[in-house]
Amino acid sequence: MKPEKRKQLFLIGIFLAILLAEGVTHTTMDLMKNQRPVVADLFLQVPSQENLRNYEENLEEGSWLVQNLRPVMQVLRFAVLGDLGKKAVAGREGWLFYDLGIQYLTERSQPVRPGESTPDEVVEAIVSFRDRLAERGIHLLVVPAPGKASVYPEMLTARALNLDHPVNVRTLQLLEQLENEAIELVNLFDLYQSEKNKDSISGPNNLYLIQDTHWSPKGMEMAAEKVANRLQELGWVEKGNTDYGLKEVPLSRHGDVIRMTQIPGIDDWYEPETIQASQVVRKESGEIYADDPHSEILVLGDSFLRIYEHDEPGSGGFVAHLARDLGKPLTSIINDGGASTLVRQELYRKPEMLAGKKVVIWEFVERDIRFGTEGWQDVPLPKDKQES
Repeated sequence: MKPEKRKQLFLIGIFLAILLAEGVTHTTMDLMKNQRPVVADLFLQVPSQENLRNYEENLEEGSWLVQNLRPVMQVLRFAVLGDLGKKAVAGREGWLFYDLGIQYLTERSQPVRPGESTPDEVVEAIVSFRDRLAERGIHLLVVPAPGKASVYPEMLTARALNLDHPVNVRTLQLLEQLENEAIELVNLFDLYQSEKNKDSISGPNNLYLIQDTHWSPKGMEMAAEKVANRLQELGWVEKGNTDYGLKEVPLSRHGDVIRMTQIPGIDDWYEPETIQASQVVRKESGEIYADDPHSEILVLGDSFLRIYEHDEPGSGGFVAHLARDLGKPLTSIINDGGASTLVRQELYRKPEMLAGKKVVIWEFVERDIRFGTEGWQDVPLPKDKQES
């Protein structure tokens, strides 16, 4: 046998031994724990695409070898190849993006996979919610939050420089559908594009954070001001008399995209992002903003409302700044990643949250049009206490 052939057979043998060792190790560990070996699932379930995918995921997550080698391999792949893993994508000039947001923009929407939603389902859920609120004399204002890659595609790839068309056509079509259904909404996409046209250079006036999926303090404050103006244009809300001021708070933080990678020690590779945030405070007392459950305005949303509000600096996010712009406190239900359905389910469980309300503001991030947690279910309103 030729030496080259022996070398090839040796390498094949090593590879097969590694595969066999993983299977033997996994099965042995399961038996030692008095658990049924995961491999048995192959013979106890119908070999469908979904079952095979679940088996693969369970095998990977439960593998002793994978769990012990994964951190080492993550560090090596990042150090050598710049690979950030499944959830993060490195853009230009240090910008980081959430993979699911890019997937929403770039993948074909059909066929819809399990757990995903169609634009028609989104429209039906929003129209149904609007109509149910209207029956109680409550107005609905919808505020889709643009994904970072929709606003800054050129920071994801140089191929998006000087594009003469939007990258989020699917979202714009949905907004048109909502307008055709007479849904009142705030178009932040146009607002941000107009602002970018004034200042197209990446820098301190960015509307989104460089290392994070969310808007910057400037982007958030612009959104709050736009919503406040729209509410008053519609005549739904009168300006209040609570006098709020601002307290500047500098922050230094690593973004959520860095945390998503779960690469050990990755914080040492990236400098924290410096942010100038603003807490909302009552001028007469200096107390930081707090929700008022008796407010006539209820805000529903996701982590775009949580950042700066519940995170550092606290009372400095969208809800607090909207309250400042309106001169009155609000109340809110915030659920990370759950604006499509979970916030409405929480509202259903808390009927007191809807008592005395005149306006509901519903924010959700753009990617949830397709990837919203629990989809876009038709959730009833809580029973009106006045009827009970």
